[in-house]
Amino acid sequence: MLNSPLRRQTKPHQRRRYVIRGAVQGVGFRPFVYQIATEHELYGWVRNNAPGVIIEVEGDPENIAVFESLLQEKKPPNAVIDHFYSLSLPLQNDAGFDIVQSDDRGDISVSVLPDLAICADCLREMDDPANRRYHYPFINCTHCGPRYTIMTALPYDRRYTSMTGFEMCKACRAEYQDPLDRRFHAQPIACPVCGPHLELWDEQGNLIATHDKALIQAADSIIEGKIIALKGLGGFHLITDAGNERAVRLLRERKHRKTKPFAVMYPSLKAIREACVVSVKEEKLLASTAAPIVLLQHKNPLHITLSVAPDNPYLGVMLPYTPLHYLLLQKLKHAVIATSGNRTNEPICIDEQKAVERLHGIADLFLVHNRPIINRSDDSIVRVISNQDMTLRRGRGYAPLPIIMKTETKQAVLAVGGHLKNTVAFAKDSRLILSPHIGDLDTPEACIAHEKATNTLIDLYREQPTLVVHDSHPDYRSTQIAQNRFENCQPVQHHYAHALSCMLDNDLEAPCFAAVWDGTGYGDNGTMWGGEFLSITESGYKRTAHFLPFPLPGGEAAIRDPRRAALGTLHAMQKNVDCLAFPAEEKNILWQAMDRNINAPLTSSAGRLFDAVAALTNLCHENSFEGEAAIALEFAAMKSDCNGVYDFEVRDGVIDWRPMFLAILNETGENKSKTARKFHNTLAAMIVTTAQKQNQKHILLTGGCFQNKLLLESTISRLRRTGFWPCWHRTIPPNDGGLAAGQIIATIGRRS
Repeated sequence: MLNSPLRRQTKPHQRRRYVIRGAVQGVGFRPFVYQIATEHELYGWVRNNAPGVIIEVEGDPENIAVFESLLQEKKPPNAVIDHFYSLSLPLQNDAGFDIVQSDDRGDISVSVLPDLAICADCLREMDDPANRRYHYPFINCTHCGPRYTIMTALPYDRRYTSMTGFEMCKACRAEYQDPLDRRFHAQPIACPVCGPHLELWDEQGNLIATHDKALIQAADSIIEGKIIALKGLGGFHLITDAGNERAVRLLRERKHRKTKPFAVMYPSLKAIREACVVSVKEEKLLASTAAPIVLLQHKNPLHITLSVAPDNPYLGVMLPYTPLHYLLLQKLKHAVIATSGNRTNEPICIDEQKAVERLHGIADLFLVHNRPIINRSDDSIVRVISNQDMTLRRGRGYAPLPIIMKTETKQAVLAVGGHLKNTVAFAKDSRLILSPHIGDLDTPEACIAHEKATNTLIDLYREQPTLVVHDSHPDYRSTQIAQNRFENCQPVQHHYAHALSCMLDNDLEAPCFAAVWDGTGYGDNGTMWGGEFLSITESGYKRTAHFLPFPLPGGEAAIRDPRRAALGTLHAMQKNVDCLAFPAEEKNILWQAMDRNINAPLTSSAGRLFDAVAALTNLCHENSFEGEAAIALEFAAMKSDCNGVYDFEVRDGVIDWRPMFLAILNETGENKSKTARKFHNTLAAMIVTTAQKQNQKHILLTGGCFQNKLLLESTISRLRRTGFWPCWHRTIPPNDGGLAAGQIIATIGRRS
């Protein structure tokens, strides 16, 4: 217990209790309360408890009124107050103001704070040779450092973190116990005497160097063109010199990552400005405490090899967000690739021993430390669309901050998400917690990570779900895991969940009208949907319109081979023409399979239409990563300023794209960029035409296709010009990473 000076001999006039819930633990909230209480001659106490923070103060009523105002208006920068309750109590005549021991009894409703980027104060100390934490790669305070990734339980106390094994030295303990110090109850507090340290291992896990020498040798190895596996905040990064063509190609070869862009970490904002076009909003994102990867248009930077992001006008860039990354980039003085430390389709590694096993053959060296990572959290990805932040991957810095719902649920509800870009969600009362990005559930390791994320939410909130919701697709691994583990399971249609997640993200109530476009989702009629228009009501949804279905020869094989999607559109048009790079024999077999309806399921997918046009224009014949063909089509379209629109028809809620495709076939060999731009324009026009047949002003734009900046901004512009109010995603990803949030909403009624 920590005490302020004794009260003066003046009679208190009033006592009040404040119950505060939200992200108020691990952000310096109690020291802040202590300071403003003592400054205004108030007496009482403050403590953490399972739901949040409780404060009791007594003193002059005017001073209490000022105190109450300051609690909300001057709170620490990383604190988030969701609920603020106040009530009057009898006087108790406390002798001073105390910070008392946390109480971990009761229901959990406190928000778990995500990990925060290193703050300016810690940076200054780390760069100061006279400071005892000079060049210490694990420096932190209440304003920065690990939170969620080191937590084992709530409330957020050191005993419930992976720092419990590090006993504080005398100097750290003095800071930890001083309510006027910015490290007061900073749970990861450490220094070179008592905290974690670095080690450099070879590819077999043998020790090479420790402490500063480990960092110096790792930096030297990167300069030599080596690939380093670095244990960061929420998992491993694979790091190599972004300007070394041989090193980048070697990383692609070892990771089996043919063309998918790599994220790049720059040493400073100045370096990013030199390499990319950066708006004020984008710069604010880069320098925020979340420090996400931000998609920026690059200027063909000289110091980055083109192999980092082949044929791509955008770079995913970020700043060093941990002291370790900062020190490494300070030594290198140039940009590095900092991509997730995993094998293809596996979750990021979080344990150094497992990393040596899983990343063997990819990394040359391992820069590790002995602070355990409890919960994995991959880097978040954000882009600015129509002057609004859009989260494409919600991870470090954002998750698991709660999303507040308008309607409360008294039962605990778990949602297990989809198969791709998986996340899980947990809801109780008015809070919806969306986990950090997990990834595609194509491997046993990914499924284990999915179950670990599920267990983490259940364990943190100490409550088993009474209802579990999943996608209606029976073959999704998330669906199968849920049905095998839990009894009370309920399916939610894929595109309905997308629409509800967008409504939640925009604080909207039914009725709404939604354009839900993605690759595939299991439809109510057993076919693969993906180009859907849904009317959302208070009681559910109606499929109001959709794209004309076409066959996908080979089923899932068509997802990887855009030529098959193109062949399916040709079959729907009965145009058996030789305009694809298909061997004649293979093409004939697939055509006959479609004729006989053999392994050629019907789909209304907008994503597959993108694939088809990309193949027909010879822009992309292979999806080596999800959405590659659609991305190539978007980038080609960006090179044209054509405003033209192709013909299309809408009959009885079916949008017939065949007139557009016939025109595209006639343009084959002409200006590909113009064709790509007219295709995007036409899709936007289709949305406007379909919306005009409804009696709704709010038009939701959701699903993976609306990660496409050109499509989304074109659609927003056309809708606004026609008098509609377009709504798109902000904090919840539009792709399948947001499904779990929508699944929750589908089961507990309409809310924000």
